Amino acid sequence: MSKSLPSRWLNRNVLAFGLTSFLSDFCHEMSTSVLAPFLGAIGGTAASLGFIEGTADALSSFLKLASGFHSDRIGRRKGLTVIGYFLTTVAHLLFAVAVAWPTILIGRLLAWLGRGIRGPLRDAMLADSVRSEDRGKAFGFHRAGDTLGAVAGPLTAFGLLTLLRSHPSIHRIAQRLFAALLHAPGGPYRLIFLVSLVPGLLAVVALSSLAHEKVALPNHSLRLWGTLRRMPSEYRRFLFAVGLFGIADFAPSLMILRATAVLEPKFGALEAARWAALLYTFRNLVYALSAFPIGALSHRFSRTRYLACGYAVAVVTFLGFAFAFPSLAWFAVLFGLAGVFIAWEDTMERVAVRDYVGPDIGGTAFGLLGAVNGFGDFISSAIVGLLYTLIAPAMGFLYAATVGTAGTLLMASLPSAPRKS
Repeated sequence: MSKSLPSRWLNRNVLAFGLTSFLSDFCHEMSTSVLAPFLGAIGGTAASLGFIEGTADALSSFLKLASGFHSDRIGRRKGLTVIGYFLTTVAHLLFAVAVAWPTILIGRLLAWLGRGIRGPLRDAMLADSVRSEDRGKAFGFHRAGDTLGAVAGPLTAFGLLTLLRSHPSIHRIAQRLFAALLHAPGGPYRLIFLVSLVPGLLAVVALSSLAHEKVALPNHSLRLWGTLRRMPSEYRRFLFAVGLFGIADFAPSLMILRATAVLEPKFGALEAARWAALLYTFRNLVYALSAFPIGALSHRFSRTRYLACGYAVAVVTFLGFAFAFPSLAWFAVLFGLAGVFIAWEDTMERVAVRDYVGPDIGGTAFGLLGAVNGFGDFISSAIVGLLYTLIAPAMGFLYAATVGTAGTLLMASLPSAPRKS
């Protein structure tokens, strides 16, 4: 197979997926950066936020496995991937009209339905587009492009909030155009949700027009449980370590909520929300700058121990959020560390999949990784949100640090797999 692959790792598919993810994450993160304060404006709590994020991740996890397996059976991936990106985008319409947190839940479920469909298929197509020694670079480039969109989105949200706050004439124009939205609770945030549709729809256009796939012969004889049993035992142990760490790795919106709450007494509600959005943007910028070098260097080290180093950075970050105080510098350090660890985690978990599993069941393998991560996200977001609300904010983050340490040690103890082409 490697003989038919392009000699250059930065080929058309890698560029196409990088652009698509840039635009899609522009849409997604623009909304995510203001979701926590918007939820508070319509009466939501940290517990409801944790439930929303965790439930959406759980749905996405099951769909990742199903869509990955289905793509292995039919030998095609691109069409379903395009549908997934479209569903993720149109879900933001529900955010714009929400009057209570259950509507946010429905919108998040629709968005994560799309993410669940598209994620493993995109990753499998990307893995099949480069040689084994170049996977770290390809996935690092993809995660960097993805996260540059996650920088542009919150920056745009921050800029819109600033314009609406500082320029009354712009606010009056917006009120004329979007009167119903801006007069409802959380009105400025609703406008942001609406604007986020533009880059999301452009992502759908980019993927459908630029990316191409290697169509494989259908294999309708594949059965899900039989395919899962074919997964190497080394990969199962790897997934167990990923899952253990995953039940500590909560949704980033809880970091935004923590920063907003801690900074609010010092800066006021809207100003704290603006700073939290900017800090989240900084986190994503660090992610974008870190992802490629982390992926490019991965071939020099044991992949499991290298991934464990990223997990260790996460544990330090969780502890920092547990003992946070109202300092912008403190939160800048924490959000910067959060960018490093999520770049490490997202890039290296994906790179490692094809070290264990060949291309014939690659979609299922990536889907299984997504399912494990989704289950972990559901558990972690729900528990951290509940502990945050019912006991104390610090308790949720201390839980994450404790369980994350166990996942780090387990991953560090695993041997690396031989790398497949």
